[in-house]
Amino acid sequence: MKRPPILLLAACATALASTALTSTASAAPITVTHFVSTEATLVPVKGAVAVTTAPGDDPTSLEARPWLEAVGRELSALGYGAATPGAADFIVEVHADRDTTHHEHHRGPVSVGMGGESGSRYSGFGMGVGFTFGGGPKDTVATRLVVVIRDRASGRPWWEGRAENIETAKKREAGADVAAPRLAHAVFAGFPGKSGETITVK
Repeated sequence: MKRPPILLLAACATALASTALTSTASAAPITVTHFVSTEATLVPVKGAVAVTTAPGDDPTSLEARPWLEAVGRELSALGYGAATPGAADFIVEVHADRDTTHHEHHRGPVSVGMGGESGSRYSGFGMGVGFTFGGGPKDTVATRLVVVIRDRASGRPWWEGRAENIETAKKREAGADVAAPRLAHAVFAGFPGKSGETITVK
């Protein structure tokens, strides 16, 4: 069996890398807002954390798992240790909302119109032909991630981050497996950040 030429393999690798970059570049930006308590600005928020869902959410649900894992990875990267709720310095509450908006799809008509002057931007001869493709607006998924870090002893919130974005429903970035790590990474951008400041993360 002949081995593929090295140049062909290189071309395939380049194409795959280009596809990955295009996918990332096509992702919708994420809007992030931080709220930081006075205590958190005076004392470094470090120590062991227990990551769980916000009150009212089920921490054992499959829906919550990718969000809890993504937030846990980001906190670990920031230097936090992991602990049980009873031994942790901070309790991290995670809540994610995902809403799909369905749009009516209408097929637009094909229109042909005679222009009154030559050099039309459609045909160059005074006749315009217009087609409507795509079936109208696409369904979208709005995702919102809220992370609250509370002091375990007092229960007071030390830090809160909110990340939101809207993706076209059919894009891979709209899936929870991609959205969870993207929004979790974005919500900690510039951590702890300035209280009340809103930034955009691509």
